Amino acid sequence: MTSLLLPRQDGSLEEYRLQGSPNTRPASVPTFNRIAYAAAHVVSDPLHDADPWGNPAIDWEATMAFRHHLWSLGFKIAEAMDTAQRGMGLSWAGAQELIRRSLAEARSVPGADLACGAGTDHLAAADARSIEDVIAAYEEQVGFVEGEGGRAIMMASRALARVARSGDDYRRVYGHILAQAKDKIVLHWLGDMFDPQLRGYWGSENFGEALETVLSIIEENSAKVEGIKISLLDNAKEVALRDRLPDGVLCFTGDDFNYAELIEGDGTKYSHALLGIFDAVAPSASKALAALAAGDLATFRGVIEPTVPLSRKIFEAPTQYYKAGVVFLAWLNGHQRHFTLPAGLQSARGLLHYAEIFRLADRANVLDRPELAAARMRRLLAVLGVEQAA
Repeated sequence: MTSLLLPRQDGSLEEYRLQGSPNTRPASVPTFNRIAYAAAHVVSDPLHDADPWGNPAIDWEATMAFRHHLWSLGFKIAEAMDTAQRGMGLSWAGAQELIRRSLAEARSVPGADLACGAGTDHLAAADARSIEDVIAAYEEQVGFVEGEGGRAIMMASRALARVARSGDDYRRVYGHILAQAKDKIVLHWLGDMFDPQLRGYWGSENFGEALETVLSIIEENSAKVEGIKISLLDNAKEVALRDRLPDGVLCFTGDDFNYAELIEGDGTKYSHALLGIFDAVAPSASKALAALAAGDLATFRGVIEPTVPLSRKIFEAPTQYYKAGVVFLAWLNGHQRHFTLPAGLQSARGLLHYAEIFRLADRANVLDRPELAAARMRRLLAVLGVEQAA
């Protein structure tokens, strides 16, 4: 049985023996009875990195290969979202290239689907002077996505959070963009635990007041809203929103702490999914969702529930650095040849964090190639000063 020495919180080392069993890949693309978007990461290219903080190089071959991996497991892709380090290493210029390439790649894969993040991140929040500035920035990005033949996810805006003074400002911006959209749009409610600059989004730090504002925007523009992704890491708040959405408008859970129960639902209502954790646990999530579609709740729960402690670790505070854990698992599972992120974001978490992710991933059967994962973990440990026993 494979084992290695892992550090513990008290600074000592323990011998950890791998115990997980990888999920087998489906023989064909599975079907789900929930819409399931995986928010996908990008793979940096350290061999061609000229400016790793400002304009990092991207390994496009590995980045596109990972999207094929997700499509083969039945997922739609939420492209160029915060999981792809929008505003934390991936510029709007980089996002444009990513969107172009992914849309072209999707056209080559029967049944492949994706929606693309459109925000205002090319407008620095500090440079926004008015609501008109924010509207123009959204128009540019939504227009680009639609011009490339894509569907837009209207990402939360740091600039809007800075210049808006009330819920009416949000109604004005969203109403304007939705009125001129060519296709239905997915809205994006991202909590400030994911991005501290979004505090007070929808015009209030009070959830009840923010909820009324976002519901009024959806009700006034329901013909142009496919759904809303809500990422507040609070299942009660998501259910409060879900229960009041107009008919035909979908709730997409972005709750990386409570997704299992929210996707399953309460027997009457349930959430669809748009999740960053699906990037990291794609084979398990695919197997679970296929079982749910077949009415096999026992298998759904048995497969997906062990991934929840892993996800809570990856998304622990400070939550905005979860991208490091997602890419760490992509490296362990052989989807990229190195463990680096754009802007050097792998340094945002420490070795104890990665060691615990390794343990939880093994216990959740998320290590697809255990021997490779163990070998790579040993290399990381050695670089950081943990030598293995002879």
